[in-house]
Amino acid sequence: MMSITFLPFTFSLMVAFPEVPLGILLFCVCVMAVGAMQALIVVYAFHRPHLLSPQIERSAHRALYRQHILGIVLRGPALCLAAAGFSLFFYPVSYLLMATVIFLPYVSKVAGWCRARLVGPREPPAHSLEIFTFDLHEPLSKERVEAFSDGVYAIVATLLILDIWNLRTSEARPFSEDNVPDSEDVKAKFHGSLVAALGASGPHFLAYFGSFATVGLLWFAHHSLFLHIRKATQPMGLLNTLSLAFVGGLPLAYQQTSAFARRPHDELESVRVSCAIIFFASIFQFAIWTTALLQEGETLQPSVRFGGQEHAFMFAKLTLYPGASLLAFACTCVLSSFSTAIFHAMQIAVPFTFLLLRLLVRLALAGLRGLRGLRGPARPTHTRPVPGATDDAQSPLLPAPC
Repeated sequence: MMSITFLPFTFSLMVAFPEVPLGILLFCVCVMAVGAMQALIVVYAFHRPHLLSPQIERSAHRALYRQHILGIVLRGPALCLAAAGFSLFFYPVSYLLMATVIFLPYVSKVAGWCRARLVGPREPPAHSLEIFTFDLHEPLSKERVEAFSDGVYAIVATLLILDIWNLRTSEARPFSEDNVPDSEDVKAKFHGSLVAALGASGPHFLAYFGSFATVGLLWFAHHSLFLHIRKATQPMGLLNTLSLAFVGGLPLAYQQTSAFARRPHDELESVRVSCAIIFFASIFQFAIWTTALLQEGETLQPSVRFGGQEHAFMFAKLTLYPGASLLAFACTCVLSSFSTAIFHAMQIAVPFTFLLLRLLVRLALAGLRGLRGLRGPARPTHTRPVPGATDDAQSPLLPAPC
């Protein structure tokens, strides 16, 4: 874990000094250290079979399992060892190898799935390792996905308030290292008025509250989504990771919006960058929902499956931020001189819409039912009554899926 927490520093070094091999070497050393620790854990576990899963513990091909797992664990460190070597004389190859380390598991799984679709599944050997075969609907630990996501949201929310001091110190403003106004500067520049000193940071605090509301509502939508998911699959995990990657960019959006007052000539680009970050952070949540609907019988709770009122409510909740951010981005293309006002209007309107969303969805569904009633009574269908069946709130409100 210590090596993993050091990785962001190595990324920063590579971004700031792309032609210097030190950042590449440090990244590769961290990955190799992680791989070595994981390999030691695997070897230790196989020397004590009671630590293994029951399937591997009872298997007659335990040595093949160990070899297969070690191959997966050491594949990334081996590529990083090659990347460290290339960094000394041709660093572009190093970056290519490091990108391969990150994307190789997904590329190999997708390639195997495509091969199975085109030429059919291969005949498994007599000692096949079933638990390592790839299946797009293979379940993930839903609890670990939620725990990791909650951790990312908590860190991002914390960074928002910490960035106030970073922004202030970059402007040589009267803030101390404790993220509060410096007492000497308050006396000298604001005549001892703490209210005036804090008022000088008004745009930063407004941007903070708006950005925190965005983070909170995205977390709320994520929580509601996984509350209705019974089983998480690998595509859901990948889409969730992509969503969290853009959630991690929300402090950047906060920095952009807090700079409107001191850099008005850059506000159009700042608004568009912020809208893009919010759009991608939320659209991947909607993609998780769409992926779950493809296998709704296995992945979703019955109350939110296609056709029910809760389904319509979740659909509206997950499309609110993508639609609002995309609309704000499009409006800035037409009304560029009002870009700041458009962005602030979105930040204010979306939370209030969230509060009234269930009422708005009920009104919309009532309107749809009214329009359907104006078209005349539906044709009777000859269906066999089910004993004990009753109408409830989850009766279909939308057309049946194709």
